[in-house]
Amino acid sequence: MKLSIHDRDKIDVTDDQIFYQQPRYVHHLSDSFRSRLTNLYSKYLLNHYVILDLMSSWVSHLPSNIRYKKVIGHGMNEAELSSNKRLDRFWVQNLNKTQNMPVEDSSIDVCLIVAGWQYLQYPEKVSIELSRIIKSDSLLIISFTNRAFWTKAPNIWTYSSEAKRIEYVTSVLKTNGWRIDKIINEKTQDRKFFGFYSSESDPFFSVIARNNKSNN
Repeated sequence: MKLSIHDRDKIDVTDDQIFYQQPRYVHHLSDSFRSRLTNLYSKYLLNHYVILDLMSSWVSHLPSNIRYKKVIGHGMNEAELSSNKRLDRFWVQNLNKTQNMPVEDSSIDVCLIVAGWQYLQYPEKVSIELSRIIKSDSLLIISFTNRAFWTKAPNIWTYSSEAKRIEYVTSVLKTNGWRIDKIINEKTQDRKFFGFYSSESDPFFSVIARNNKSNN
């Protein structure tokens, strides 16, 4: 997929660092979405893995009963990342300005992106950089819902349907050497009134891709 200048444009063009300079210690995703995400991670993440939690915050949604070999975090707010107890180390970087990451070649077993892809203006460059640092035939798990800071999301995301967003993510990945393993498109349910009834909550979308490049 080739993105136009209009596709990459966003409503709020001020420096992203200004928008993210104040920490936000809140959950941007529903309880049911977070539960489904942790369940997904339980299936794919093994305890001997080195994990990169890209575009992270003060919480990583990892299973609480598993300790991994190493969890490396990246984000836009140092205070939030410092508060994330699952991270062994982290760095701050605006991926819309620079895409080269301070991570060694083929050193990551799995990379996770949660509610972050929608803010990337140069996702092609990010996907290429991730193929460098993620081990050959290893996974990238991109999960998202229908929420966003809309003024900070590029037009390609803001003005697309949910189906088109999935298509957009998969297209960028496939064009840049990734193999799509699985696409998850589910409704989630929030339990109400002590679990006696439920209501529809945030949809759960996840694109699971495998690094198809021989970089070992």
